[in-house]
Amino acid sequence: MVVVRIAILSALAALSNAAPSSVKHVVHEARHKPSADWVKGSRIESSAILPVRIGLSQTNLEIGHEFLMDVSDPKSSNYGKYWSADEVHNKFAPPEKHVDAVKEWLIAAGIAGHRVVHSDNKGWLAFDATVEEVEQLLQAEYHEHDHVSSDKIRVGCDKYHVPEHLAPHIDYITPGVKLTQVVKRDISKKKRSTQAQAVKASTFITGNTELPKDWAAPAGLAPDVQTCGFNMTPTCIKALYDIPEAPKQPHKGNALGLYEQGDYFAKSDLDLYWKNIYPAVPQGTYPTPALIDGANYSVPAYSSLNTGESDIDIEMAFSLIYPQSVTLYQVDDQIYEPKEVATTNLFNTFLDALDGSYCTYEAYGEKGDDPSIDPNYPDPAAGGYKGKLQCGVYKPTNVISASYGQAEADLPRKYTERQCNEFLKLGLQGHSILFASGDYGVASFPNDGGADGCLGPDGKIFNPQYPSNCPYVTSVGGTMLYNGQSVQDTESVMHVDLGGTAVNFSTAGGFSNYFVRPWYQEEAVERYFQKADLSYPYYSELSVDVNTTKGLYNRIGRAYPDVSANGAYFPSFLNAKFVHFFGSSLASPLFASVLTLLNEERLSVGKGPIGFINPVLYANPHVLNDITNGTNVGCGTEGFSAIEGWDPATGLGTPNYPKLKELFLALP
Repeated sequence: MVVVRIAILSALAALSNAAPSSVKHVVHEARHKPSADWVKGSRIESSAILPVRIGLSQTNLEIGHEFLMDVSDPKSSNYGKYWSADEVHNKFAPPEKHVDAVKEWLIAAGIAGHRVVHSDNKGWLAFDATVEEVEQLLQAEYHEHDHVSSDKIRVGCDKYHVPEHLAPHIDYITPGVKLTQVVKRDISKKKRSTQAQAVKASTFITGNTELPKDWAAPAGLAPDVQTCGFNMTPTCIKALYDIPEAPKQPHKGNALGLYEQGDYFAKSDLDLYWKNIYPAVPQGTYPTPALIDGANYSVPAYSSLNTGESDIDIEMAFSLIYPQSVTLYQVDDQIYEPKEVATTNLFNTFLDALDGSYCTYEAYGEKGDDPSIDPNYPDPAAGGYKGKLQCGVYKPTNVISASYGQAEADLPRKYTERQCNEFLKLGLQGHSILFASGDYGVASFPNDGGADGCLGPDGKIFNPQYPSNCPYVTSVGGTMLYNGQSVQDTESVMHVDLGGTAVNFSTAGGFSNYFVRPWYQEEAVERYFQKADLSYPYYSELSVDVNTTKGLYNRIGRAYPDVSANGAYFPSFLNAKFVHFFGSSLASPLFASVLTLLNEERLSVGKGPIGFINPVLYANPHVLNDITNGTNVGCGTEGFSAIEGWDPATGLGTPNYPKLKELFLALP
């Protein structure tokens, strides 16, 4: 055995990353303080099996934003010259020699080569090993960790070691300081409630078809747009933003994509909408299914899984772009989908299905899906999806809208950075990715953080939202008309009292604690700070310690939203009952529909899709309707006010279709 190990180490010396004759191990990661969410328990027995993942940093991630700017900045000579998926993959792939060197280390330590699985792009290595093997390999001790507010149990260590000569190439190992699960071991404990969760950015109240008693018909308006401050129908939206009728012969391949998780649409509710609210779309019009990892397509209207989120997204999109099609990206089987959206899982299995390499590559400390956060397929639960995780099975649509999000602090920073990097890659390929900004102002939803959704020991620190915090997506906030206003009036920040936990239901906006301000919004945000004259104390650092900082928001963080659109009094049907929906959830598919129509305009003159739109819009804010009234309250403050120019309540403003069309048709 000694002779074999010496022979292997001799072979290592021949590599460019050769190990020195005496291998020195160094601490690669260490936990500096106990986790706030996990309580360390007993040692794991040596025979338990751990799913080990070792990843190597990809190349060029640090300059990925420069690549995206090159194809997205209207001043660039390469504007609109998008990359292919293979070009993106090759540009960010890690050096193969780094992977080979790590594999040699594993073999020398007794992990047979046939046990190690690696991805096609060599981005990570994975193998199952006993606790005894992993502790020897990493010179670590593994313990159970109980989650403070759920029944989850994870394992990890306080620190681990790797060979010094390999440390520069190994980004992150799980399980390690980042906790993960034990496999082949059944642990069950009493269920506890959890506060952290993903939320759909909308809510509804029972609709009322009667007009307010003090309502008076605005003069000079057609009957079908006289009640838009009370019923924001598709006809009202088109009048508000001067949106034309969609082309009768749309271009193939220009469908609008909608992401849905934990909620399903009901065909009968859609048909009621087409019949009673917008008959221009025929009954029986439903989205094209792109079902991911055993996802269901629809449910009966009476199902508890029909909460209206999917319904309103689909209704908004079809009513603006029909006869163009809508692609429904329904994610995860019915075991995972409702359960996972109520914890801390969003978007990974969706991104897996769009980009096969995302299933496996490593970036920012995450290697493929995270077994402590993401669903695992085949799903072992009774009735679960028994197929393999779907990777690269769907081509992404030109525009994708998602009305889901959660508090940035609910997810590990590295996890969000990896996803954000994938949104960058989609932008490089010419896709526009939009997210609803959220609906609790500068806070998150109640009990996410503090009782009022805020951070810090006193519950006063603003709680930014993910994925709006990602610099490579377009965050969409919500606006509204007041009941007495018409489509001829200027909108305000969406802020309504819906009762219960939504007494201050207000469009979300603010500044990230994870991501720095991107290049394209530097000038706009600085102008805001100069004009707004904010009195709130602030800090200027990433991953701030909310228990010690004296500030309320991060002055250097990525600012959001980028744009906005109407998000109030949208009429719909939920289990055949007439309701009104509210939220930035409406605004995101609305703005995404506008982009889909703009893509139709460009395609009709032989140009490509508009892709990542933020650099263009920040350079040309005049193509949007500036919103200057209202605030997004939260955390015991008035939040941020809408003022002239960009602001953290409504971004640059709402769509002005004729001006947007003129701008984007003028670009290459």
